[in-house]
Amino acid sequence: MIHNTPFGSSYSSLKKPATLFKKIDLALALPLLGIIIYGLFILYSASSQDLYLVLKQGIRILLGWGIIIVIIQTPQIFWQKIAFLAYCTGLGLLIAVLLFGTDAKGAQRWITIPGIMRFQPSEIMKLAIPLMLASLFAHNALPPKKKTLLLGVLAIIVPTVLIAKQPDLGTSLLIAYSGFMALMLAGFPWRYLAILTALSIPSTWVLWQYFMHAYQKQRVLTLLNPDADPLGYGWNIIQSKAAIGSGGIDGKGWLNGTQSQLDFLPESSTDFIIAVVGEEMGFKGIMLLFIFYFIICARGLLIAWNAKDTFGRLLAGTLTFTFFIYVFVNVGMVTGLLPVVGVPLPLVSYGGSSVVSLMASLGFLFAIQANTVHGQK
Repeated sequence: MIHNTPFGSSYSSLKKPATLFKKIDLALALPLLGIIIYGLFILYSASSQDLYLVLKQGIRILLGWGIIIVIIQTPQIFWQKIAFLAYCTGLGLLIAVLLFGTDAKGAQRWITIPGIMRFQPSEIMKLAIPLMLASLFAHNALPPKKKTLLLGVLAIIVPTVLIAKQPDLGTSLLIAYSGFMALMLAGFPWRYLAILTALSIPSTWVLWQYFMHAYQKQRVLTLLNPDADPLGYGWNIIQSKAAIGSGGIDGKGWLNGTQSQLDFLPESSTDFIIAVVGEEMGFKGIMLLFIFYFIICARGLLIAWNAKDTFGRLLAGTLTFTFFIYVFVNVGMVTGLLPVVGVPLPLVSYGGSSVVSLMASLGFLFAIQANTVHGQK
C-alpha cells in the first residue's frame, strides 16, 4: 500500500507496449528542443563564433539524447533496483577525486582517463542522490519514520561534504538541495524543518569562520558591494549587469553585443551566458528562454503528480525542482542577487558532464511519463 504523499495517491494500469516515438512526451520534448537550438545559437555568439566549441556542445547534446532513449527503453524497476549501487559508485568516485583527481583553476574536481575523457563525479551524484532517496522512501511507509529520515539525511550529508572539499561549494549546495527536496516531497515533518532553520543561523557563522575558503568569502562580500573592487572581484558582476541592461527590450542583435564580443564579459560562454542573451536578444530574448524553462518545469511537476507509484513521484518531483533551482541560481548570480558559485545555465552554458547529467535527468521524466501513459514495467 502506498501512503499519502504531496503528489496524492497512486494508481495502476496495463496497456500494450508502445513504440519509442510514442513514449516521447512532446510536451516535454518540444521546449527542450527549443532551449537546445536557442542555446547553440547563443553559444556561437558568446564563444566569439567558435564553431568547434559549438560542435563539441552539439555532440554532448546528442550523447544526452542517446542516454534519454536508453532510460526511456529501460524498465523503471531497473533504476529503482540499482539506485543504491549508483549512489555507492558515486561516493567511491568522489573519494577518488580527493585522492588523485585532476586539478584545474585551483580545484580538484575531475577524474581524467588519459586519451579518452575527463569528467566530474559530482555530476553523477546529481542523479544518484534523487534515485537513491526515491528508492529508499518507496520501500517504506510515508511519511517516513525517524530511522528512514536519518538514513536519508546521512545519504545527503556525506556527498555534500566530499564535494565541498574539492572545493565546489555551488555543486555541493545543489546536491544538498536536491536531497532536501526529496525529503520534503516524501513528507519531512514541518517541526523538524523549523528546528533545522533555527540551527542554520549559528551554523552559518561556523561555516564562515572555519570552513569557507577566502575566495568564497570574497564572493559573498562582492555580492553585498561589487563596487568596492570594480576592477577585481566586482568586475564580473558589474560587466554582467552592464551587458543585460544595455540590451534593453529588443537587444543589440545576434553577434552584435559589445560586452561579450569585445571580451569585457568574463566566462561569457559558461556561467555568464545569460548576460549575452540579455545584451544581444534583450528582455524579449530572456523571456523566451524563461518560457521554455517554465514549460519544462510545469510539465515535470505534472508528470510527478500523475506518476503511478511513489518512486516515480518522488524522482520526477525532485529532478524538476533541482532543474528549476539551476536556472534560479544561475540567473540570480549573473544579476547580482546571489553570490557567484559557478552554476551553469541548463543546456545553454557550454559544458561537458553537466550537459549530459542534465539530459539524463530529463530522461527520467520522459521515462516516468511513458510508464504512466503506456504502462511500461
